Amino acid sequence: MKIKIKEKNYEDVLAMRVGLHQEPLRPGILFRALLKVLSSADLKKTNFTCREIGMDKLGISEPCLILMNHSSFIDLKIAATILYPRPFNIVCTSDGFVGKNWLMRAIGCIPTKKFVTDMVLVRDMLFALKKLKSSVLMFPEASYSFDGTATPLPDSLGKCLKILGVPVVMIRTYGAFARDPLYNNLQLRQVDVSADIEYLLSPEDIAEKSVAELNMVLKEQFTFDNFRWQQENKIRIAETFRADCLNRVLYKCPHCLTEGRMQGKGTRIFCESCGKQYELTEYGYLEAVEGEPKFTHIPDWYRWERESVRKELEAGTYRLDVPVDIYMMVNTKSIYKVGTGRLTHTAEGFHLTGCEGKLDYSQRPSASYSLYSDYFWYEVGDMICIGNTEVLYYCFPTEGGDVVAKTRLATEELYKMVKGEREKQFVAKLESR
Repeated sequence: MKIKIKEKNYEDVLAMRVGLHQEPLRPGILFRALLKVLSSADLKKTNFTCREIGMDKLGISEPCLILMNHSSFIDLKIAATILYPRPFNIVCTSDGFVGKNWLMRAIGCIPTKKFVTDMVLVRDMLFALKKLKSSVLMFPEASYSFDGTATPLPDSLGKCLKILGVPVVMIRTYGAFARDPLYNNLQLRQVDVSADIEYLLSPEDIAEKSVAELNMVLKEQFTFDNFRWQQENKIRIAETFRADCLNRVLYKCPHCLTEGRMQGKGTRIFCESCGKQYELTEYGYLEAVEGEPKFTHIPDWYRWERESVRKELEAGTYRLDVPVDIYMMVNTKSIYKVGTGRLTHTAEGFHLTGCEGKLDYSQRPSASYSLYSDYFWYEVGDMICIGNTEVLYYCFPTEGGDVVAKTRLATEELYKMVKGEREKQFVAKLESR
């Protein structure tokens, strides 16, 4: 899928009118039916099946909040099929509206900016649930998983459930990640896909539980490991391109510790610096071609990379400094390519400069618990997005190797460190009274 892009001067983009807020629309039955029909071909190819758990507790016309894990683009097709004919609005990224605003609104989409504080979103969800009598589908992870395990959930999610006060339904998919992992450049594998749809929480459950307890329930529901699932269920992926671009995730060699020199091609990932090679087997394991492996499980390798980033942050040595192509979004008419610049990321946060000295944007570590980053974003390239409620900056590194995953890890770990320090200061302040 591609996106509408125009080249424009930075000043001209800044002078544009920011898109005005519009209330959600209740999707009509024709659009709901159309979504289901358009989804049927892909689901048929994957021999899709669905299991219902406790769904008899939900009234036929009762609006609910539907939470779904986010693995690939097939997620929406699954939801459109198993929820039909129930009307539902979809919380989705604002750049999905670019060039097709009317259509996205007609099918019930509610725009939001990923990992940017959005006070209007909860109000729009309430409007859909209470006024439109429509359910709301939300992917609380906000971004696709890089390594096949869950991405962080916002601490505000439990509070959101309290505000909405409607039943919560959970959709879990199986095989969607294995069929189309984000790193693999949109190359589809022959994998069967299934889903569970479960009545998770009643309004009474939500009222009785604290925000912390609700967050714990949700964290437990969003704990998974797609590679482990593949291994335990003996799911065979025979495609010879299964390790293509795996270096996007496994960017650091655990043997020589070099970053940005890993290459994933065919069924192997190898380090161009020390020559160490691994085979990604048909059942999702890593096997060293020669010698002993450091890791046999991709999420373990990725977890080690996270720990390495944390150590760099604690030691004060972490730094991203790369040249980037800069695109901007201020409304849904187009994404605007405004020039080139430089993106840095340190313990002080992000700093983006460019457009012949006209652009200078900074973002603190406390701004977000994670980072909107993507591989092969709308077929443009690997991307890091920062910004605020008025403007988003999409940065495409042109040098420096595979930096997207590390930058997301650093953003998440830095947020934890800042949050932890604030909590310590708060406790110390209370104890001093």
